[in-house]
Amino acid sequence: LLAAHYGADITYGEEIIDHKFVKCERRVNEHIGSTDFIEKGTENVVSEPVMKKETGWYFRLALLIQCKDVAAIDINMGCPKSFSISGGMGAALLTKPELIHDVCNAYPLKCFFFPFSPTLNEELLPFVLDSSTCSFQNQILTTLKRNLDTPVTCKIRLLKSSQDTVELARRIEKTGVSALAVHGRRVADRLRDPAKWCEIADVVAALSIPVIANGDIFEYDDFQCIKDAAGASSVMVARGALWNASIFSPKGKVS
Repeated sequence: LLAAHYGADITYGEEIIDHKFVKCERRVNEHIGSTDFIEKGTENVVSEPVMKKETGWYFRLALLIQCKDVAAIDINMGCPKSFSISGGMGAALLTKPELIHDVCNAYPLKCFFFPFSPTLNEELLPFVLDSSTCSFQNQILTTLKRNLDTPVTCKIRLLKSSQDTVELARRIEKTGVSALAVHGRRVADRLRDPAKWCEIADVVAALSIPVIANGDIFEYDDFQCIKDAAGASSVMVARGALWNASIFSPKGKVS
């Protein structure tokens, strides 16, 4: 909400698991103008990631409940955390592109981010749905695009070579997603390693859909720097916004 207040066009929230989400009740939070999902029997707002695999019906039910509250759904295929990779989620999908685009019977996998835009609906919920499902995850993006009217986007990391990244990005584009976010690091990279904006540029040049550049954005001026370097249509900020949400303000950060 602070990021949107300071000028962010779309905001993402943290991830939760679908199994927990479907056990929640929906409440309108009139104090801050949002929609909250409260764990039944408690007053806890569900917003923490949970490491657990569930079955596909949770995923479908959670989407049916939540799509009316969100502007779009983003599939996070770039998370390098060990709990994601060990569960076949997040960045683990980068090495299995067939799971992204296959047309076999299966259910989606990993994280579904629900962007929030105050210009679209004052009650949209900035939150993430983590749908960790069974081992036959074959039609992640294709399934979503076929069954939902809500826009679907995707986020990835760089692969071992720029050519490999571009090839994966092209396969993702063919699923019909509305945009692709690219984080400028590989799975093995650490935060101290600089983001490779030039390799994001290779993806931008190869695709016709909007590409969202991500990585090492800590000041307002960095927005234009990464757009110029990568040629991206827009920019995604993570740590910079967590540290100070006013990074989005052209007037400068608020101390």
